[in-house]
Amino acid sequence: MKETSFSDLEVAEAMADAARAVILPLFRQSNLETANKLADGFDPVTIADRNAEKAMRDVLAKHRPTDGIFGEEFGRVQGSSGRTWVLDPIDGTRGFISGTPTWGVLIALSTQDGPIMGVIDQPYIGERFVGSADIAQVTGPTGTMPLKTRPTPSLDQAILFTTFPEVGTPEDRAGFEAVAQHVQLTRYGMDCYAYALLAAGQVDLVIEAGLNAYDIQAPIAVIEAAGGVVTDWQGNPVHEGGRALAAANADLHAAALDLLRHH
Repeated sequence: MKETSFSDLEVAEAMADAARAVILPLFRQSNLETANKLADGFDPVTIADRNAEKAMRDVLAKHRPTDGIFGEEFGRVQGSSGRTWVLDPIDGTRGFISGTPTWGVLIALSTQDGPIMGVIDQPYIGERFVGSADIAQVTGPTGTMPLKTRPTPSLDQAILFTTFPEVGTPEDRAGFEAVAQHVQLTRYGMDCYAYALLAAGQVDLVIEAGLNAYDIQAPIAVIEAAGGVVTDWQGNPVHEGGRALAAANADLHAAALDLLRHH
């Protein structure tokens, strides 16, 4: 099989459209069955997660048959092109089953060095955040606008988002709290939408831990395209997951990183 003439962005948009089409009819349905992936704890998954990933994989089978795939629900498929599509069909399933519009479809295109393009799609609101070397924009109910992170100069003026205490160890949370006590405002539990808001210039920092590659690769691409910085808590690449620090600019990143390193 050979690739179609679709651009990578067109393929990503087709995947996001396909995921929207199968997810939306299931959102806010009171009879939606939820399974738990964990014996100890709660990591929910629904038919919406699985159907959305299948729909995205079908798009890739048609348009990018030589690329690899790494998805949360159905694992890895090795490709021959050196490129991998990293998929989280519903990032924030806890939010999804609670009816909040903070979950999203995450799509990243990556090489071994990390993501080169990312999409954060929020189907219910109808917002799509896209980032690569060539584009940084959001398309939504009010039209299409460029993405640009904020120039906030210091932590005491910053807005911080996190999913703690829901995700992460007590030690992880201590690192987050070392930064939280210096910021102007802290908000909780926004899933991938927090990263989208950072890219859109609405907030300044996102600090999380316990992430998988499919949780963070699309946000990395979108935020970096918008002018932000995303690393682990030591300042190293974080595209394989773990502890993530996303910041609107280099100064805020340096200030938060110093606190995380020494907490």
